[in-house]
Amino acid sequence: MPIYCDPNARLGGPAGAIGGHVRAVDNLAVAARILAEDPTEMLVVIGPGAFIDDALAFTAGLRLERPATGVILVRDKIDVWVLNQALQCGVREVVALGDDYGLHTACERSRMVSARMLGGSSAPPPPAQRGPEGEVITVFAPKGGVGKTTLATNLGVVLAGQGHHVCVVDLDIAAGDIAISVQLDPVRTLVDAVPMAGHLDTTGAASLLTQYRPGLQMLLAPVTPSDAEKVNAALVSELLGVLRTMFDYVVVDTASYLSEHMLAAMDMSARLVLVATPDVPSLKNLRVTQDTLDLLSFPRANRYIVLNRADSNVGLSPDDVLRVLRAPIAAHIPSSRAVPLSINKGTPITLSNRDHPVSKAIARFADEHLLSAPAVGRRGRGGDGAPGGPSAPGTGDGNGSAGLLGRRRDRRKTTA
Repeated sequence: MPIYCDPNARLGGPAGAIGGHVRAVDNLAVAARILAEDPTEMLVVIGPGAFIDDALAFTAGLRLERPATGVILVRDKIDVWVLNQALQCGVREVVALGDDYGLHTACERSRMVSARMLGGSSAPPPPAQRGPEGEVITVFAPKGGVGKTTLATNLGVVLAGQGHHVCVVDLDIAAGDIAISVQLDPVRTLVDAVPMAGHLDTTGAASLLTQYRPGLQMLLAPVTPSDAEKVNAALVSELLGVLRTMFDYVVVDTASYLSEHMLAAMDMSARLVLVATPDVPSLKNLRVTQDTLDLLSFPRANRYIVLNRADSNVGLSPDDVLRVLRAPIAAHIPSSRAVPLSINKGTPITLSNRDHPVSKAIARFADEHLLSAPAVGRRGRGGDGAPGGPSAPGTGDGNGSAGLLGRRRDRRKTTA
């Protein structure tokens, strides 16, 4: 039975949003006594009437004594200071007063995190069985405008539709479009992970996510381009390392150039989806990218080329495309006016029209290449494609000191 603590408790609104039979108390001392008497209670919601310093001290103590118990903070006004202090003290999420939907989803996420921390005993089993870690799938295109973000978003929808727990990460940190393409309000974004760098855990990662639909969470790009400078490659590695312990699949949408952030994501990835369209600049850039990935020892067996708008009549035959790429094409996605229409409506086409040829092509690609067999090796080692063991966030190849980033730096030293 969750606890709602507010000296000015007005339970009518929060009760329905919190869910379950809610126990209302007017001070944190009573809440602490209830928790001491009931070791099974896993959720405390602190209302706006509680002093912020008292709420933070209560949460910090609870995090040490009962780390599986989540605290949600409801405030009249949310600013950067409140968010930073709350996350540092262990508050799982901060929700604005009156945002009943936000409070409901925050409580659901907190229950999910608590269940996982307790070994899942208090939550229903997930629809799909998985190992200790999920897979990171990075979607990249070396040229903008080829449908990379659209493919990443729709892959997330398809994988979640198969019963998997999925997170889509917008790693185009300076100009991400996932939020606007699915009409999500970016209240929490990647930049909110900066204060947690070096000690990010599942609780902190869960507080950054925005739920799009059941089974599908989104980690959105920063709203302002200046915030992109605050997110470094080590944080990207740390964040993806945590997320893959929380989800079956983490689908990463990237910027259209090879940055340190992109290389960090690739280094954490089991599979890399490369997107192109049948035009000479796109194909040429993808060919150059393939050569670069060869130099960085990313296994070719774990790369999948997707040709978007494959049926466009632009003067290039299928043989011409293969001659330029010198690699097999894993999926041909047809061109359709329905795709930009779905983007403008904010609903992925695989969600609004599953029988559309574009939707079927994306679903077929996921079935045949992402779901059918395990990756050959999560990352190449020394060019032989040998499997790389999982690394702890912020250590080893996870923070860029080895893996693709490390090999890139070694190559610079060699050629200097």
